[in-house]
Amino acid sequence: MIRKLKYESIDFDKYARCLENSEQKNWYAKKEVLDELSGNWEILIYGNYEAILPVPLTKKMGINFVIMPLFCQQLGVFSSKDNSEINDQFLKALKRNYKIFYYSFNQYNSFSSILEKRKNYKIPISDYEILRRKKYFKGRKSTTKWAQHLNYKEVELNPEHFSFIENNFKGLPKKTDIKKLNDYLNFLDKNNSLKLCAAYLDEVLINIAVLVSEKTEFSLLALINNEAYKKEDGASFLIDKILSHYIHEKSFDFMGSNIRGIELFFKSFGAELHDYSFIQNKMIKKFL
Repeated sequence: MIRKLKYESIDFDKYARCLENSEQKNWYAKKEVLDELSGNWEILIYGNYEAILPVPLTKKMGINFVIMPLFCQQLGVFSSKDNSEINDQFLKALKRNYKIFYYSFNQYNSFSSILEKRKNYKIPISDYEILRRKKYFKGRKSTTKWAQHLNYKEVELNPEHFSFIENNFKGLPKKTDIKKLNDYLNFLDKNNSLKLCAAYLDEVLINIAVLVSEKTEFSLLALINNEAYKKEDGASFLIDKILSHYIHEKSFDFMGSNIRGIELFFKSFGAELHDYSFIQNKMIKKFL
């Protein structure tokens, strides 16, 4: 039986234990991450924390709507072994208990019904030389080889670098979104989970890759490009350098895209498709 628990009623020790021992565990479902990105969330629970589903909420006109927070890609059901029957129960409970605008499950969740899918691309821990030789697209090999005139540096979060990110970040038109980005970067930095990798043309900063750094995985939060230097191929240079340094010990999550050009960019490094299910009610959009 699925139960609904408000934030103040959650046993966070049991929550963390379930998440840590789950087949589907990911960064986004951690308490401290949801506290930072959502600030208003509760859970659906199966049994005695045998399975959990975090539910982020946004309140408008006194009504709570389910919507994935900015910078949070996947949540869904977390359990020791993914079970489509239990996942179906969670899906029904989610629809029954909440007004849903958009909710995304994780890549491991399976359902008896067919849900819409979004694309995500990952590179598993690999031997870099084999990855480059066998899985890079021919054009990507050429591009990264040509871009070796650039300089690679790992940099700290400071006003100069945040200003570069803020001025060149695409897709954040609202000032409130920029503030959320600033707060999230500071949160990641404080928790030793932020890595900034930069490309320089001589002494000029032209690209920054913003990574969420976990023990065995990097996730690409943003790839920031100064469009005035697009012809230098700094984005390709950066991803290739990061892979050359770290792919032997950390997998690389591109964080997905359904935009054809971006999708091909990810695939050109040998990334593999890992899609995930989502549900959406576009009629609610006018309230949010």
